[in-house]
Amino acid sequence: MPELDAHLQQPARLRLMSMLTAVTEAEFATVRDRLEVSDSVLSKHVSALAAAGYVRSRKGVHLGRRTTWLSLSAKGRKSLQAHVAALREIIAGVE
Repeated sequence: MPELDAHLQQPARLRLMSMLTAVTEAEFATVRDRLEVSDSVLSKHVSALAAAGYVRSRKGVHLGRRTTWLSLSAKGRKSLQAHVAALREIIAGVE
């Protein structure tokens, strides 16, 4: 049986990682709105993924206000690809 990544089993984390594959960086507020979660929920997910080395965050100023930008690390991209491959293998066994 393929190994799933424990860091990516929560739907919000998987969606967050998937969103970040399409962009170089994403603003925290944009990600929060797209995931339809609160600031605190997103912060907890980002902290867990950052601790695993999957995402990076940086502070900056955008339109005169402080903001946080999120990006996917190379390790995160590789881990997401492996997780998706494991999911596909599991699904293939059902068909």
